[in-house]
Amino acid sequence: MVWVGVLSAVLNILLLSGSVYMMLVYDMVLPSRSIPTLMGLLIMVILAYSYQGFLETVRARIFTHLASTMEVDLTSFIHKLVITMARGGSAKDPLQPIRDLEQMRAFLSGAGPMALMDLPWMFFFIIVLFLLHPLLGITVFVGSLVLIGLTVLTNSLTAARTVEMTGITNDRTRIADTSRRHAEALYVMGMEGRFRDRWTAISGQYLQAHQKVTNVTATMSTISKMVRLLLQSLVLTVGALLVMNGQASGGVIFASSILSARAFGPVELVIGNWKGLVAARDSWTRLQSWLPSVMGQRAPLSLKPPLLSLSVENLSLAPAGSDERTVTGVTFLAKAGEAVAVLGPSGCGKSTLVRGLAGILSPLSGSVRLDGAALDQWDSEALGQHIGYVPQNVELLTGTIAQNIARFEPNAPSDLIIAAARQAGVHDLILHLPEGYETQVGNDGSRLSAGQRQRIALARALYRDPFLIILDEPNSNLDIPGEEALGEAVSAASARGAIVIVVAHRPSILRAIDIVLLMRDGRVQAYGPKEKLVPHLLPDYHPAA
Repeated sequence: MVWVGVLSAVLNILLLSGSVYMMLVYDMVLPSRSIPTLMGLLIMVILAYSYQGFLETVRARIFTHLASTMEVDLTSFIHKLVITMARGGSAKDPLQPIRDLEQMRAFLSGAGPMALMDLPWMFFFIIVLFLLHPLLGITVFVGSLVLIGLTVLTNSLTAARTVEMTGITNDRTRIADTSRRHAEALYVMGMEGRFRDRWTAISGQYLQAHQKVTNVTATMSTISKMVRLLLQSLVLTVGALLVMNGQASGGVIFASSILSARAFGPVELVIGNWKGLVAARDSWTRLQSWLPSVMGQRAPLSLKPPLLSLSVENLSLAPAGSDERTVTGVTFLAKAGEAVAVLGPSGCGKSTLVRGLAGILSPLSGSVRLDGAALDQWDSEALGQHIGYVPQNVELLTGTIAQNIARFEPNAPSDLIIAAARQAGVHDLILHLPEGYETQVGNDGSRLSAGQRQRIALARALYRDPFLIILDEPNSNLDIPGEEALGEAVSAASARGAIVIVVAHRPSILRAIDIVLLMRDGRVQAYGPKEKLVPHLLPDYHPAA
């Protein structure tokens, strides 16, 4: 930015060359009729304009480089911010930081910043006009105040409308994303028309808000342009009066006209780019409030891989985006090699609990510890290597089956991918697909059946033998062979020393379970060995069946 300021200073000084050339031609060349003098002045002004064009190109490239550098420096934090906002159930659109970064990059790459850099130099041209004659300087100074007033008025008229348009844009994006993600349900249940009406309504609001901002900006830009043209004519009028009174030469008329245009030009350009300036300013304000939460985090010290226990101490949790506790005062201890089934009626807080155990939800009180270390003492990337997780709603990531199982690890060993698939009992199923492990799963795994997605997600959870495996209703879409494979996978994981936490409504999974945790109304009602609790909870369950 320092170099941009230096370039702007040189460029604005070079802008005097046209005025000086016009004045010298009129006052020196025409009276003397000297061709050599005219050619010499022409060569000098050509050199000045060439150098000016070169510096303009350099300045524009500096701004483009600045915009690219900003994006490179912030892009990883922006991605982390998007994930954090989405995971935390923020009421704000998680994709807004990406749009804000793009808005800032687009503004810095455009003409707006250069106009802002040139804006203070209008006073330099006013001073030069004062040197030519005070009346010329006064005329342009008053005109500049009028144009600055128009700029301030533009800001006051567009600020609230721009905020309104941003909010409507976010709502519009959410409706579009909801329609995309639930297209099948909308079609089957006849809701397409209703969502189309919602989309049409919000689009109408967006167009109205956009039109208001555009109309104000365009109107103010037109007024500014008309005022500037009028002021230039006033400058010519003042110059003509001075010449007629013998207080200035004829060349002053032309020089003052060019100098006044140079003085007023940046103001008009700023007003023309005001919409982008306000949008970039609002984007930067939002990012300044959001980014510290992800930029100020220090990487925790590296901890040894957990091998012994999972301890939950007086844990209270609330769903993402809510402060209402649905899990209260949960305390239990699971040791290496134990498989725990979390049972209870729907809505009792089972899924919220396991999301807290996985570190997705931050505790409102209490703690979750692996080998005595709270989850927030771990680096998230390092912790993820020790946790396997199958969420209730399985969504695979766009890519191949192998990439999904390997958690998109670069150059993942094939033997580890196949080993995880075998543990999940899905190896043979994958081989029967047309492209085997290289089969593309589609967006959210849309090319696979629900059962296939669930079994591949289980393989992903088992990849590299994590210590803590959390399965939230992993058999909800499985057939009998799939349930048998799930039970064998749970037994094998606990046999090698892993802790397995399973939320399940089907009793078949209990064959592979050691301990039962019963929840009701967000609290632990019972916790103990399966042999003692299951007969009371499920009288019809027979382990040998």
